[in-house]
Amino acid sequence: MYEKLSDKKVKCGLCNHCCIINDGKRGICGVRENKKGKLYSLVYGRIIAEHIDPIEKKPLYHFMPGSFSLSIATIGCNFKCLHCQNSDISQISKQEIISNKQWGKEKSPKEIVQDALESNCPSISYTYTEPTIFLEFAFDCMKLAKKKGLKNIWVSNGYMTKKVLDLITPYLDAINVDLKAFTEGFYRDVCGAKLQPVLDNLIDIKKRGIHLEITTLVIPGKNDSEKELKQVAAFIKKKLGKDIPWHVSRFFPHHEFLNMMPTPVEKILRAVEIGKEAGLKFVYTGNV
Repeated sequence: MYEKLSDKKVKCGLCNHCCIINDGKRGICGVRENKKGKLYSLVYGRIIAEHIDPIEKKPLYHFMPGSFSLSIATIGCNFKCLHCQNSDISQISKQEIISNKQWGKEKSPKEIVQDALESNCPSISYTYTEPTIFLEFAFDCMKLAKKKGLKNIWVSNGYMTKKVLDLITPYLDAINVDLKAFTEGFYRDVCGAKLQPVLDNLIDIKKRGIHLEITTLVIPGKNDSEKELKQVAAFIKKKLGKDIPWHVSRFFPHHEFLNMMPTPVEKILRAVEIGKEAGLKFVYTGNV
């Protein structure tokens, strides 16, 4: 998932940042390092979190409801979301020197799949941080999981490349994508990314037949205007379909947005109304 360039530089092909990385340096995610012209993952088999969650926590309401999912993550993320509730693990690779020996517990794909089977979890979720940045490990787990009859779930920011989608599509059963806002300004200033690649990927994922649900965290003064919520709802209805579930979740102060107020419940309920007025059949509240 990378291209070799001149002067021992490499171009990463995992996400739409398409980082060009000099020798000895890392990409935006902080967990992929160029070592003498070869790009290495620093988090393969280094699990920072492993929990059994209700599938509704992903959130997925229309995929295997009532079941539990073995949920795993490594450190690192290709976004810098200022409100991230998992910033202690998603952002640490950008603040600390990491090595294969330092962060997380060593686990093989076989051990992860065995953990799921022994816990009677019919699925494995790649979540908490962005699964794209630990693609190689996730992919090896997904292949083994599929052989054992387990389902694979991603909880993602939707910023992966088409090449990554091509790779995982045969093994990915469901995905929840955060559509964090509907302005390039929000994605640039709050997330350190761009909106359009996420929109393009949502359309692509739907066409591929992967079960898709969408989450929008409604943040006061950032993405909560009626205009923007209507734009999100209209995009889902027109480009993805009225049956795609939309989860509108309540924000609570976290990370670098600690001085902000929680989202008023009335705003979340209004977002639900906006979704239904747009023609969406399934709109759900979160964190209420």
